[in-house]
Amino acid sequence: MSTAPERPWPPLSLGLAKLTTLAFQGLDMTPLALDLLERVNADDTDAAALLDLGTIHILMGQGAAGRLYQDRALALQQLFRDQSDREVGLRLLALAAPGDMMANIPIQFLLENSDIRLDVLYVVPGQDLPEKVPEHDLVMVIAGESDENRRILQRIAAFIDQWPCPVKLNDPRATLRLSRDSVSATLAGAAGIAIPATVRLPPHMLAQLGRGETALDAVLPGGSFPIIVRPVDSHAGHGLEKLEQPAALADYLAAHPAAEYYLSSFIDYRGGDGMFRKYRIAVIKGHPFVCHMAVSDHWMVHYLNASMRDSAAKRDEEARAFATFDADFARRHADAFKALAERIGLDYFATDCAEASDGRLLIFEADTAMIVHAMDPPDIFPYKPPQMQRIFHAFQDMLRRRAGTKTA
Repeated sequence: MSTAPERPWPPLSLGLAKLTTLAFQGLDMTPLALDLLERVNADDTDAAALLDLGTIHILMGQGAAGRLYQDRALALQQLFRDQSDREVGLRLLALAAPGDMMANIPIQFLLENSDIRLDVLYVVPGQDLPEKVPEHDLVMVIAGESDENRRILQRIAAFIDQWPCPVKLNDPRATLRLSRDSVSATLAGAAGIAIPATVRLPPHMLAQLGRGETALDAVLPGGSFPIIVRPVDSHAGHGLEKLEQPAALADYLAAHPAAEYYLSSFIDYRGGDGMFRKYRIAVIKGHPFVCHMAVSDHWMVHYLNASMRDSAAKRDEEARAFATFDADFARRHADAFKALAERIGLDYFATDCAEASDGRLLIFEADTAMIVHAMDPPDIFPYKPPQMQRIFHAFQDMLRRRAGTKTA
């Protein structure tokens, strides 16, 4: 009678950062997926192989298959350790939610090349927490805000105050306030901040607005066309459109069916040269760190579609933004960043933002699950590795200070 081989506890996962980097570099993930599948075929209780298979399928755009593998893994085991051959200097337990790449803080990137051991405990609906967890120096809630994660964050909030580890980061009750409409309300009137009022509406109310049966300012106080509409929980511009008049809503709803939508007024933030510039900024214990700055001639700016890789002029501008950020951008918007950190109330989060025409800091969103990474090729983006390592070190130093250990 054969028995399953002994495996380490917690099971060792290849980890999000390692697998995402391989996919980002354009490497063929098929051989690795086949190796993992062979492990599963040999032992269908190999939870780490199942979890990594799920991550690979999600990265390859096969989300449904990825979630099935992930569900199988989490039915067997909720606790996983990221593989590392480094000596352990600090032990971090992260409370996570099941899901795709936007479900949690991609914390593995922030811990790259550190001596911080990462154990990830997935809080799964309908499953009890494990009876034991590894010894740890601090616990951090990495589950991000979304409708799917709301029950999980509420569950974490119910037990986190009684968690035996005294050092806790990212209060789940603050994370629950990161929906787009909540962030809009939270930051309204903050010094130096511009943020459009945002409301959440069901499709029938948008349809009434489109037919002229409801006035815009009746559902969006102070609102005016053009408006921005997007399905709730959508990311990376999926379903995001700028509509110039009410009649456009009918076609929008037909093309983007969803249970609910976010609606806000459009704020034109183009610069004097007609270009739009959007910043991603990590806020670590109240201090802002620029992660990227994308330049585009289109109002919907995303780093991957802004042709930064193809434009030396844009990269030069981003390099200057990095070099001058602390003395220029961060200083100009010091009051805004102070208000942002105080009102959001999290140890770590990120924001996508720009400069409004009146000089205020224009906030598009604040979230914990935004990816902050060092995957861009250094031969094309030579200014990025030093900045990203600065961010990673700041994050790691924050953990060490909170745990009462020396910085590396």
